[in-house]
Amino acid sequence: MKDDQIVALFFERSNDALIESEKKYGKYCHAVAYNILSSHEDAEECVNDTWHAAWRSIPPQKPHILSAFFAKITRNLAIDRLTFMLSKKRKGQTLSLLEELVETFPSHVGEDCLMDEILLKDAINSFLRSLPDKTRNIFLQRYFYCRSVQEIAKEFSLDENHVSVILYRTRKAMKSHLENCGVTL
Repeated sequence: MKDDQIVALFFERSNDALIESEKKYGKYCHAVAYNILSSHEDAEECVNDTWHAAWRSIPPQKPHILSAFFAKITRNLAIDRLTFMLSKKRKGQTLSLLEELVETFPSHVGEDCLMDEILLKDAINSFLRSLPDKTRNIFLQRYFYCRSVQEIAKEFSLDENHVSVILYRTRKAMKSHLENCGVTL
């Protein structure tokens, strides 16, 4: 089934939207979560939560690239789950106190923070668009999909050192690009 048909099912509030999403993107989302969590059970929970989050988001959102939409949701859920699991292992009580304080403050204080966030997003997007396809794909595989250097090297038929060098140079170029765009880190 095509992506626009799946999105239409979401807009119709048809349960088939979830079934078709799972069929088409279930393994993909599981791989995204597993790369972060290294646990099939936790990855499966994130994928299930992805469908729930998509159900709540579509409508009003109408994603243009459904695979990227699902991957972003899955990735964020997996990172949240990993953060939670790590916090339980270390000083969970302190972290829960900090979380209580964070809920007291707004996530964006004033218009300047929002403008900084928009500037950063635009600067990152323009940087990624400026990269050659292969370099951009390697960079995204590492830092968006959290894949290992070894996995990336195998996929792109490169040795691990070459991938590491590409990533290092790309990070360095990105830092320079962000500074040139006026983003303070």
